[in-house]
Amino acid sequence: MAKVTKRFVCQACGGVSSRWQGQCTDCAEWNTLVEEAPVVATAFAAKHDLRRGGRQIELVALDADVALPPRTQTGIAEFDRTLGGGLVPGSATLIGGDPGIGKSTLLIQAAAKLATRGLPVAYISGEEAADQVRLRARRLGLGNAPVKLASATSVRDILATLDGGQPPAMLVIDSIQTMHSDMIEGAPGTVSQVRASAQELIRYAKETGCAVILVGHVTKDGSIAGPRVLEHMVDTVLSFEGERSHQYRILRAIKNRFGGTDEIGVFAMAEAGLGEVPNPSALFLTQRDEGVAGAVVFPALEGTRPLLVEIQALTVRLASGATPRRAVVGWDSGRLAMILAVLEARCGLSFSTAEVYLNVAGGYRITDPAADLAVAAALVSALAERPVPADAVTFGEVSLSGELRPVAHAAIRLKESAKLGFERALVPSAGAIEAGSITPNRFPTLGRLVDHLLGRG
Repeated sequence: MAKVTKRFVCQACGGVSSRWQGQCTDCAEWNTLVEEAPVVATAFAAKHDLRRGGRQIELVALDADVALPPRTQTGIAEFDRTLGGGLVPGSATLIGGDPGIGKSTLLIQAAAKLATRGLPVAYISGEEAADQVRLRARRLGLGNAPVKLASATSVRDILATLDGGQPPAMLVIDSIQTMHSDMIEGAPGTVSQVRASAQELIRYAKETGCAVILVGHVTKDGSIAGPRVLEHMVDTVLSFEGERSHQYRILRAIKNRFGGTDEIGVFAMAEAGLGEVPNPSALFLTQRDEGVAGAVVFPALEGTRPLLVEIQALTVRLASGATPRRAVVGWDSGRLAMILAVLEARCGLSFSTAEVYLNVAGGYRITDPAADLAVAAALVSALAERPVPADAVTFGEVSLSGELRPVAHAAIRLKESAKLGFERALVPSAGAIEAGSITPNRFPTLGRLVDHLLGRG
């Protein structure tokens, strides 16, 4: 007699449990376990030998000559840059981002550009009616693009429709959480439905050579909603970042089987949709004619693209006994605590009675360790109320001993700084640097830099 096995699947992480419980043991989320359709285990299936009865597969040599996959340019240079050069036929791409960030706007713009060049493009929306998508396209000035629109949530209906004609060059599914497969029981958006729907769409992409783009929802912490296995199934995972109150948007590759994951695309939201920003440094720098205390320009690096951003610091002295506050926007708060500790232990500066506020202008978020020296310079400048020279950039890594360590791609950072009119750089003395037209001021320790900024030597 067949044995019925119960499975409870976490809707947050995809973890499986044999019984229901209030908290998932894998991700510690509460009330996320949902019972899936039972799996019937027969005696034949339990005793079946998988080494017999199958067909032989072809094994190829690792050193065989393989041509690079062809790419289709979307016509949006920043989008193509993030993808690694364009869409790869037969690829599956997952793009996530906060609601209203511009995911659908970007994809309808890319679809319209491809369709205008004569390529077949299909846009399937599970959240909006076709007329709503058409009205958005008209607001963006793309109402005449020959994009095929539909509003559907059944994967079977979508695939049956697409099989009746020529496969599209690009298929947009907005969004994967609204898709429903009748092969699996459960409501749209559950772990089993998301996994099954994505698997069928990815199989269609591999069989026909259609580039499928799936739009995914995100959770409150910014990660893509649904099972983690969804990110493993697709070829590319893109994250659309930015604050809706800010003008800029950043498209970042988290995973890319056909390119690097260190490239970004920068866009600016306008009335006519998302516009490309070929020179993002101009977007994050504050235009000023003279130096301001606490403001330091840092040449960040995203992939092969240098990006100049402004780091702003503010210190406020408090009355004795008050607990000072540390607030950070755009940088790691733990890293700020380390820099403050080094400045106090190695350089003799006291921030214990001052509130510290640190901000990266424009809402940009920095993860580059080369920002240590720029943050330290901004803090010293704000504490002493002495501006850092307006024509200087600063970068370098600060160690706990107070020594300054060199960082990668210093020549690229300085070259971009010179293009925007900067004339000197405050950098670590260790490591070879091709300064070009910029004059480097080298410092072996953070204490030497503090003395330089305070005019003590």
